[in-house]
Amino acid sequence: MTSTQQRAALQRQIWQIANDVRGAVDGWDFKQYVLGTLFYRFISENFASYIEGGDDSINYAELPDSVITADIKDDAIKTKGYFIYPTQLFAKVAATANTNESLNTDLATIFAAVESSANGYPSELDIKGLFADFDTTSNRLGNTVKDKNTRLAAVLKGVAELDFGDSHDGDFKENRIDLFGDAYEFLISNYAANAGKSGGEFFTPQHVSKLIAQLAMHKQTSVNKIYDPACGSGSLLLQAKKHFDAHIIEDGFFGQEINHTTYNLARMNMFLHNINYDKFNVQLGNTLIDPHFGDDKPFDAIVSNPPYSVKWIGSDDPTLINDERFAPAGVLAPKSKADFAFVLHALSYLSSKGRAAIVCFPGIFYRGGAEQKIRQYLVDNNYVETVISLAPNLFFGTTIAVSILVLSKHKTDTTTQFIDASGLSKKETNNNVLLDTHIEQIMQVFDSKANVDHFAQSVAYEQVAGNNYNLSVSSYVEPMDTSEVVDITQLNAELKTTVAKIDQLRKDIDAIVVEIEGEELEE
Repeated sequence: MTSTQQRAALQRQIWQIANDVRGAVDGWDFKQYVLGTLFYRFISENFASYIEGGDDSINYAELPDSVITADIKDDAIKTKGYFIYPTQLFAKVAATANTNESLNTDLATIFAAVESSANGYPSELDIKGLFADFDTTSNRLGNTVKDKNTRLAAVLKGVAELDFGDSHDGDFKENRIDLFGDAYEFLISNYAANAGKSGGEFFTPQHVSKLIAQLAMHKQTSVNKIYDPACGSGSLLLQAKKHFDAHIIEDGFFGQEINHTTYNLARMNMFLHNINYDKFNVQLGNTLIDPHFGDDKPFDAIVSNPPYSVKWIGSDDPTLINDERFAPAGVLAPKSKADFAFVLHALSYLSSKGRAAIVCFPGIFYRGGAEQKIRQYLVDNNYVETVISLAPNLFFGTTIAVSILVLSKHKTDTTTQFIDASGLSKKETNNNVLLDTHIEQIMQVFDSKANVDHFAQSVAYEQVAGNNYNLSVSSYVEPMDTSEVVDITQLNAELKTTVAKIDQLRKDIDAIVVEIEGEELEE
């Protein structure tokens, strides 16, 4: 079986399990149990592989807890960020899950122990609360302890049966790690696709994430770190890892997320893609009013798909106009539309060599008022490199055609590039998708800055300024005329022939009528 076939089989199996074990529980409400169990299995096998160190004579799961010395535990936590005793491993718990009458409380105890193992270590904040949403006492699992244990055992059994390859082959192989990461992303994607409007708030489809990551990291041979101020489940950050050699992202992955459950999903996602605790920093909180990382070095790459046109406190907080993120523009984003607040936040965190690629609601590019003033600030200071309009229905939870705003602090000229990619997509199930060929087409013209009829145009500063700083792609890229060309001469000839036929038909009908009337008179 090829790796592609293995992935496809694994994905079919894991989604079938996710649906089978949830019973009458809504999939959206049940996601944390399936995702959490997959994470539990991953960290168990990853940790066991680390302890075994490639020695085939050691099977960590079969060792008694008593052989673990304080030094072994200390070294492991410093390296991996957490500790799991042999009896706490996923495989050991799953093996007896069906007959364990205290399964739900045992799991809660194990999860608490794994989290508390990091207390006092540098990894403490990265591990703390990871299993907070895996509530083993929730009535969603059933009304009785027996019902809860039955449901939990089914999840454990299902995840245990997933084939990620041999876990005792020395090292925790890269292919095996990729399969775990892909399975997690696949589950999140499917949950998002079935979650309605809220789905788009925590997951950006991989095909769009790939484009955004390539835009942000274009021609950068190395970046200090990559950042997403509204990171959701971390999918955008992880595309940077997937499509670029890991070594060029020197200091790791940074993000902030306002939703607690999604924040936990993002941290799990980092571990599942083998990004160790010392290479990521995801924080919980409201980026606009309680930002993290402001005292850190600016970021060489920023990617983001922030929520569209959400309300924020804005001018109701008189201190924000003096905030160093917003003050340079001289105006705050409207209270009813925080889009440009996210844009200005990202710009302030961007290094002098970096790029930010941000998904934006199209209205911010042409509306007046405060948004026009912010556009003027961005254009006058030469921060806008490119605006790309995308096809509709590419994202979960919305059918609108959004745009990508690319910001740069190292432009070599004062033109602004506009790319009309609204015709680049392929219909799949209920959504459109960007194919690799579409992404390549966009990246080629982004790189060359060439003018291409009906597709891309680089526009002088004076023209943008003279157009009230309108940044809508449709204002600068003329759409292709797809209307049918009509040959008037040919059309007139066809009409003349048709009229003649109609006249003849009328004469024939009149003759028939006269003949019929004559026959009636004779009778």
